Amino acid sequence: MAQSKSTKKLFNMAYGLGASVVIIGALFKILHWELGPLNGGILLAIGLITEALIFAISAFEPVDEDLDWSLVYPELAGAEGKSAPKKGQAAEIKEAEASLSKKLDDLLKEAGVDASLMESLGSSIKNFEGAAKGIAPTVDAMESTKKYSNEMVQAANQMESLNSLYKVQLESASRQASVNEEVVQNASALKDQMASLSTNLSSLNGVYGGMLSAMSKN
Repeated sequence: MAQSKSTKKLFNMAYGLGASVVIIGALFKILHWELGPLNGGILLAIGLITEALIFAISAFEPVDEDLDWSLVYPELAGAEGKSAPKKGQAAEIKEAEASLSKKLDDLLKEAGVDASLMESLGSSIKNFEGAAKGIAPTVDAMESTKKYSNEMVQAANQMESLNSLYKVQLESASRQASVNEEVVQNASALKDQMASLSTNLSSLNGVYGGMLSAMSKN
């Protein structure tokens, strides 16, 4: 186990160093750096060859054995034992399943549930589906009728509001006509009063004229 851990540690170190050389070589290659005889191409080649050798060697690395978790959790051992039933147990399970199926068939027969009943049930479901599809246009028509009724109620409310407005306008026009009639009557009365005043002034002028004539004769 210690040798396996040291081998893993050695391989991990080799992976990291090889990847570092590849990254440094790529950096030298991109930036066109040179370090003496070493340039980007040489460093990149060294890194890739190192990685290739490491991967080739790792192909022969032994595979780790799976841990036995049943040593930590004993109930797992029982579960594994139960997961693979014996031949006798399998036969008993099959016999129990057959017996259960037979009992279920007997119960269905006693209840009168057979193929004809299931077929009749299927036909009833199909008929119900057809009836539901036939009801759909009726539902749409009812919805349209309801919408039309709501629109008519709204129109009636608007007509009622319009009638109230017309009523107010008629009352206003009636009051205006009454006022105009009173103005005409007042104007007629004023005209009569002016005519009477003119007549009185003429009579007064006649009286003053007669008095002046009598005074001048004396």
